[in-house]
Amino acid sequence: MRIHKEGYLVIAVAIFIWLSLNMAVGITEEFYFRCFTFITTSALLIFVIRFFRYPQRSIELKPNSVLSPADGQIVAIEETTESEYFGDRRLQISVFMSVNSVHINWIPVPGIIKYFKHHRGKFMAAYLPKSSSDNERATTVIEMPDGTEILVRQIAGAVAKRIISYSKVNAQVNQQNELGFIRFGSRVDLFLPIGTKVKVELCQNVTGSQTVIADL
Repeated sequence: MRIHKEGYLVIAVAIFIWLSLNMAVGITEEFYFRCFTFITTSALLIFVIRFFRYPQRSIELKPNSVLSPADGQIVAIEETTESEYFGDRRLQISVFMSVNSVHINWIPVPGIIKYFKHHRGKFMAAYLPKSSSDNERATTVIEMPDGTEILVRQIAGAVAKRIISYSKVNAQVNQQNELGFIRFGSRVDLFLPIGTKVKVELCQNVTGSQTVIADL
């Protein structure tokens, strides 16, 4: 199993803590306590390693489609006002990632990054509607070759405390590129033009870089 680069330091620290705890408990004569500590800490270590897994995926470029930016479940498909960049009505589609999801984020459409901004904020549950505007978040706008602009917003959740984004303004990107990574539970919102043909449904499970969210 491959590990994402964002997990190297976290996993190294987790292994150090695992070793330290088990060595400290190992000098005692409490057999059952040693077993309990080993099983508990090993389960937590496996969880941390699994969280940063990097799946091998073949990504087919689909320049006229919006690919899912993340693994997870569709929790919102609705028209709303996007006030940070567009200042008008847009179609919002949201993907919620649980702690069991792969937490890599991918670029959903090809084009040029026209705008990027990171916002500090709250850490409400990521599935709540207000999390899109109130939580810690990072906004990326991609202008496609035909001039269509797509906004992608990475949102931290109640557990997620760090959004990592690789967006750089004026960079040329495609659907095989990574947008970033969010640690321990989160959400990604897409803001698309009104009238976009949606290809997913509420509560549908989607796969990042694989599932077609909409056709343009």
